[in-house]
Amino acid sequence: GSSALTECKTMTCKMSQLERNIETIINTFHQYSVKLGHPDTLNQGEFKELVRKDLQNFLKKENKNEKVIEHIMEDLDTNADKQLSFEEFIMLMARLTWASHEKMHEGDEGPGHHHKPGLGEGTP
Repeated sequence: GSSALTECKTMTCKMSQLERNIETIINTFHQYSVKLGHPDTLNQGEFKELVRKDLQNFLKKENKNEKVIEHIMEDLDTNADKQLSFEEFIMLMARLTWASHEKMHEGDEGPGHHHKPGLGEGTP
């Protein structure tokens, strides 16, 4: 069957920013997953490279310690097959999105909705 995403591409409809960002996450995953082994999973090397190159700001502290990156992968690898499926990988995206949102609201008091810099933004 054809998905809405496929139809959208063939009809060249204008995707929203959020839809483009979702597509970017999928494309980035595949950019690394096709390198070695199964083309739709990340092995440890592919995952480390993705984190180092494409999450260098959001995971700045973690990137300084290879063991921490290995631990993150083990935590995401729910079936313990030493690879990350897209479903397992997307949990990291959800956690980072949540953590960035929390950071934006750090110390929020009073009425209104205010955002400070999120993960990877502002001063180190």
